Amino acid sequence: MLIEQPPKIYRLFFPGSMWRKPIKNQKTVYLTFDDGPIPEITPWVLDVLDEFDVKATFFCVGDNVRKHPDIYQMVLERGHQVGNHTFNHLQGIRTWSKRYIANSFLASEYIKSDLFRPPHGHVRIPQYFKLRKHFKIVMWDVVTRDYSKLLTPDQVLDNVKKYTRDGSVIVFHDSLKAEKNMKYALPKSLKWLKEQGYTFELV
Repeated sequence: MLIEQPPKIYRLFFPGSMWRKPIKNQKTVYLTFDDGPIPEITPWVLDVLDEFDVKATFFCVGDNVRKHPDIYQMVLERGHQVGNHTFNHLQGIRTWSKRYIANSFLASEYIKSDLFRPPHGHVRIPQYFKLRKHFKIVMWDVVTRDYSKLLTPDQVLDNVKKYTRDGSVIVFHDSLKAEKNMKYALPKSLKWLKEQGYTFELV
């Protein structure tokens, strides 16, 4: 659970972030994707979202946007939201702050958004407060772990079913490492969430 749904004490280190956002009298979730856009996965994700009439937020890696501007444009044209996920998918705790901040602003040259999600959620406190001056920081309430080679596709689906609650920010990945698990779990998750009466909002 410490991975799939971060504990409250961890969330306290990042005040002002969006982890979960219940809406009064409405069962709501916020679907997000990290690490794209890439031509091998992202168009498939967009088609599935169209099939279920769901809008999502894509936290894009700036270098992927640079390499695949047509796919990025496709995300926007389908009515989805975008956010900054650094230019090179850097982990803040493994990167000097000056470089990390510069890399994040470099991504902003390609991704026009005031939303930011740190890759892996790993960011140093000074980095966080610097970025918070310029971005709305969006974390998560449920990470599906679709990227994990230790999980089966059914276990990824089970993470959605077990941990999703009203106001959850749910994370999938439109990336090659998540392809097998995500392609199985995403449509089944969307079907299940709708059956449970959830509606989908943008962050």
